[in-house]
Amino acid sequence: MANQEEKKRRKAIVERIAREEQTAAEAALPISKPDLKALFDYVDQQLEQNGCDHTLKAARFFLVQRKLPEEVIVEWLREAGGGCDCEVIANVEGTWGEIVGSV
Repeated sequence: MANQEEKKRRKAIVERIAREEQTAAEAALPISKPDLKALFDYVDQQLEQNGCDHTLKAARFFLVQRKLPEEVIVEWLREAGGGCDCEVIANVEGTWGEIVGSV
């Protein structure tokens, strides 16, 4: 059985690894955190007004208007669970919202 010091050491290692993984994931974002927050806000607003048509229509419109790399970001959104606008909010914002300050 591990003593208290060993448990603290293991916990610190796990926390350090989690921070490193989070930092790496943030560095790999294909969109800035402020733009991602604005995307979530825009898509959420559009969903409230129009509902979801099971496409990324609102997300794509936002990306084009901001002159952001649409296909790269759409691919990332899909890999993160955002296959349509409502999934962008439910899945992607659910994961990234706190990090970008939208939750």
